[in-house]
Amino acid sequence: MPGMIGKKIGMTSLFDENGKNLPCTVIEVEANVVTQIKTVEKDGYEAIQLGFGEAKEKRTPSALKGHFKKAGVTPRKMLKEFAPTGYSKDLALGSELKLEEFLTEGQFVDVQGISKGKGFQGVVKRHGFGGVGQATHGQHNRLRAPGSIGAGSDPSRVFKGMRMGGRMGGEMTMVENLRVIKVDTDKNILVLKGSIPGPKNSLVIITK
Repeated sequence: MPGMIGKKIGMTSLFDENGKNLPCTVIEVEANVVTQIKTVEKDGYEAIQLGFGEAKEKRTPSALKGHFKKAGVTPRKMLKEFAPTGYSKDLALGSELKLEEFLTEGQFVDVQGISKGKGFQGVVKRHGFGGVGQATHGQHNRLRAPGSIGAGSDPSRVFKGMRMGGRMGGEMTMVENLRVIKVDTDKNILVLKGSIPGPKNSLVIITK
């Protein structure tokens, strides 16, 4: 599962060869640096840890400062482990992985990120309920209510997993099989067809 870390810039649209307007997401993928190489002998499994985004040294914990110093790189905002196989070259500690070495136009990728937090929401917005009845027969303020959530005397409780109101969003979400429309190596820009999780300037994980 080779991958890279990027930053969501926003959405735009592009025309394909048939003149169809495609909704696209723009991701900035600067060079990812190798901050750690894990082996079976030392760590029990194989993985390559990549770092993305410059972080301020004064906001970096002391333990991570030593971790980055050992790798010979500056502090990074985000670290993520990937499987070591599948990259176009052998990555050494402190080396950089660039966008053109990872993706080409026409490939399909999965993008993982934290979805937008929407706060406490009711069942209509959160689960797509239709509400109770219609706006007739004396309905007052029950149009968006969840209705009954179970029997009374038996089982005398609410079953786990009952769809009710609650906090919505702010969860790790993955969108699969997004086609790579464009790869701009000069500006380190990746354009994907469709939408991805998270607000603008949020960090996302791109895997093949």
